[in-house]
Amino acid sequence: MMDKKLLSLLVCPLCKGNLDYNKEQNELICKFDGVAYAIDDEIPVMMADKARPLTTEEKLAK
Repeated sequence: MMDKKLLSLLVCPLCKGNLDYNKEQNELICKFDGVAYAIDDEIPVMMADKARPLTTEEKLAK
């Protein structure tokens, strides 16, 4: 589980925007850039070249 205080401090490395936590997939989502950052062993992997592109369905989801 992602620490809420840490989550409130993290921003997208590309746009510096807010991130949403996807608990089911254990990822941090940037809707603006359309990418998901993995969380490995409770450590966010905040490297743009490691980010996963969101699917069209994920981009449209609330």
